[in-house]
Amino acid sequence: MIESILDFFVAIADLFYELKFWKKKKARRKFEKENNLPKKVMIHPYLKFFGIFIIIIFTARLFFGNFLFSNNGESRTTEKIAEIEQILENEKNSLGIYPEKLNTIIRNNPLRKSITFDYWNNEFFYEQIQNGLGYVLISKGKDGILKTEDDINGNKNLP
Repeated sequence: MIESILDFFVAIADLFYELKFWKKKKARRKFEKENNLPKKVMIHPYLKFFGIFIIIIFTARLFFGNFLFSNNGESRTTEKIAEIEQILENEKNSLGIYPEKLNTIIRNNPLRKSITFDYWNNEFFYEQIQNGLGYVLISKGKDGILKTEDDINGNKNLP
């Protein structure tokens, strides 16, 4: 009940605000016509508010985007590693061993064309170990160099 009363008063205030703008615009147009002036662009206050809001959001994204979304590559690469590990497990279940090369999991599936590359477009390091009974899967990370701090390791699947 209180919400509906509050909504009613907000609607009345909004209507008043609209009428005030249109009255001001009508007076401006009359003044321009009487004084033979060009028409001034009058932007509705809501559009001004929306424009300022967009500028603030864009600026915040520029300044804080790197801090808020810095591990986006890591999380996407981790998801891709999990997907690859699932495919490798399916390969082992059907063939008895893990594939020698990671490219063999692509087969003829066009959806898997880029599965062997991480977020930074570096190819995953894959090595079959113990005669196909295990493997090592590592993303080289942002720098693209193996065995550095930014590497993302998959599970080492050993028998």
